[in-house]
Amino acid sequence: MDCTRRDFLALASAGTVIGLSACANSAVKDDSTSSSSSASDSSSSTASTVDLKEFEKLAINTSSWKYDEDNDVYYQLGLTYCLKPATETYESLAIFVPGNFFTAEKKGDSYSCTVNEKAVVGSFTPSTAPVLMPINTGSVAAQLSPTKYGYDGLKPYMEAGCIYVYPGFRGRSAGYDTSSGSNDLYPGGSPWPVVDFKAAIRFVRYNATALPCDASRVFAYGFAGGGGMSEVLGASGGSPLYEPYLDSIGAITHDVEGNDISDVIFGSASWCPLTSLDTIDASYEWVAGQYASTGTRADGTWTKQLSNGLANAYGEYVNAMDLRDSSDAQLALDESEGGYYTLGSYSSQLISILNGAAVSFLEGTTFPYTYTPQRLEDPSFPGDPNLASTRADEAAIAAATAQTQADAAADSSTSADSASAEATTPSTTTATGATIVASTIFGTVQDYFSTLNADDWWIDYNLSRDTVSISSLREFSTHVRPATLSVSAFDATDRSSKVNQLFGIGEESTLHFDQMDADLVKANANTYATCSDWDEAYATAWDDDLEKTDSLDVSIADRLNMFNPLYYTSGHYEGYGSAKVAAHWRINEGVFDSENSLCSSVNLSLALGHCEGVTDVAFTPVWGQGHVLAERTGTATTNLISWVTACCSA
Repeated sequence: MDCTRRDFLALASAGTVIGLSACANSAVKDDSTSSSSSASDSSSSTASTVDLKEFEKLAINTSSWKYDEDNDVYYQLGLTYCLKPATETYESLAIFVPGNFFTAEKKGDSYSCTVNEKAVVGSFTPSTAPVLMPINTGSVAAQLSPTKYGYDGLKPYMEAGCIYVYPGFRGRSAGYDTSSGSNDLYPGGSPWPVVDFKAAIRFVRYNATALPCDASRVFAYGFAGGGGMSEVLGASGGSPLYEPYLDSIGAITHDVEGNDISDVIFGSASWCPLTSLDTIDASYEWVAGQYASTGTRADGTWTKQLSNGLANAYGEYVNAMDLRDSSDAQLALDESEGGYYTLGSYSSQLISILNGAAVSFLEGTTFPYTYTPQRLEDPSFPGDPNLASTRADEAAIAAATAQTQADAAADSSTSADSASAEATTPSTTTATGATIVASTIFGTVQDYFSTLNADDWWIDYNLSRDTVSISSLREFSTHVRPATLSVSAFDATDRSSKVNQLFGIGEESTLHFDQMDADLVKANANTYATCSDWDEAYATAWDDDLEKTDSLDVSIADRLNMFNPLYYTSGHYEGYGSAKVAAHWRINEGVFDSENSLCSSVNLSLALGHCEGVTDVAFTPVWGQGHVLAERTGTATTNLISWVTACCSA
């Protein structure tokens, strides 16, 4: 589709693309209006050609519930959610239900449960309770389905009246099913993690009559790569692109009456999402990399030239995107005197967002203020006690070493009187996977800004007006969000990144995926070859990889689209209008996260603000926090549940 989103909507309103719109809508299976008794599209009718008993074996056994009497929770583990799982280790799920929602009869070690329609837990009844589904990986690693029960962390979800579903799914790489003893390699990488998750959503809806929930109210949430997955799930509801993949694992397609069941979700929440992978390298270079001059961005390296080329390619992409602000004004980039796209309304929009984040930080911060940089590898959403113990074991040695260092640091520490002081906290890794480095204490707000401006003045704070003004994106990037990843940041030149793994195929576990990289290498190979760090193998590496297809004969370009929420939400892409987008969105971005591109979250929030079917977008840039579950106040869990409750009350 050559028209932009704005053009598409204009044509649609004029009635000139009725055929296109109707075609797109007919391809989307929509459950959003269903009730808890059936999560099927109300307009679907029983089809005479479907086997009404096809998915009977996936029905929940209502007499197999286990019960945690101490905490009043019913649960089932190891529920396979598709007929032909590629791996039994991952393609199953666990369900946790607040006790009051069931009327139960004990039968041996299990309980036979029926829905208690009169129950109220938190803000919900059995007909209104939402389904929350966590994505417990920051790097799109495979997520194991729980094999044993643990209550730790579940309390706030159960007390709020949520149905908590913890799905297993395949991750960024292919693998072997060790539990079955099979020597066959099961496929992984894009789009399989999303495919498995969609199959799990359909399983919940198929079993809606046995569960005390409104199965149309499914929320997915995750961090970093898992946050990107959550956004894809929110954007791609009912997309026909996934159907061949879903069919290959025997995912549920209809209920016992023959009505369609889809994977449309109600809400998507993400923290520091790694998303929009088709432009992630270019946007990283544009917002940060082009201002760096060391390492792979040092003068004389071919990767410095690649960095500059990617930054310019991103400027051209923005100008072709038709991104619009809340006033419907188009955002664009202008070339600066040096020929780089660093000026224009798009840059001004980002600076305005950052200024607002800084003001919100000041409004919610009491001085003296202690700043402790942290970095989270993986989240620790509850539901799988095995995962928690595994991460605790992995962190034990690091924690013991860190404690020794802390004791040594404490013996020699000194305190500061006013502006700032180095705390005695060394770099340490907690059991939850968060890395914490030395803290700094700021006595007053003036001390804080004086420290930020220690090298040169780039950020102004007006005490009387309580406003903040950042001089430029260059200065912001240089001082608080510098490029910490090499060029090319996510599609590594040696194919060594975790995102390269996401596009591997079978035994070829890592492959290039970035067409922008490919185009620049192809156009400039002779120039790059004059640099000492150039390898002749680079000349064809991207083009060779991008020609490869997966086990379903799908190209890397299409697999990339299937992992890009903008593909479905922006008129710049052919996928616009081909899926049903979630109504509710929550996107939290750590402003100091140097391991991601700030642009990705901004672009998606802008696109969603003009996307049909979207009710609200809560985009929150969090000043002073980096690659973590960034929140301005409170905790991620409490704020997530409050947001879910508000979405269900709207």
